[in-house]
Amino acid sequence: QVQVVESGGGLVQAGGSLRLSCAASGRTDSVHAMGWFRQAPGKEREFVAGINWNGGSTYYAHSVKGRFTISRDNAKNTVYLQMNSLKPEDTAVYYCAADAEGYSGPRIYEYDYWGQGTQVTVSS
Repeated sequence: QVQVVESGGGLVQAGGSLRLSCAASGRTDSVHAMGWFRQAPGKEREFVAGINWNGGSTYYAHSVKGRFTISRDNAKNTVYLQMNSLKPEDTAVYYCAADAEGYSGPRIYEYDYWGQGTQVTVSS
């Protein structure tokens, strides 16, 4: 089993920045990709960004491209989401997910392990 735990959420003003972290533990040798998703009140969970563990390929949702950056630290089994130029519409619970097959795209059902989420609130 793999456990993933998010941290780094909080309240920030529009235009500000936050960095989220997600640490994987347990059978981390079975993790080959990780991704970030978010869910705003009353909306479906949506893909934000993903990264392949081996080659480092990254993928972003159109809404965050150019503002958010996903990165990884293989030695720490940790993935980060640097969020800049935050907007009120970025307000959501952000979830980290891990995949055993190396998939790092937007299909939610591909991911095997999920964290509990961390709240990000952007005030206008």
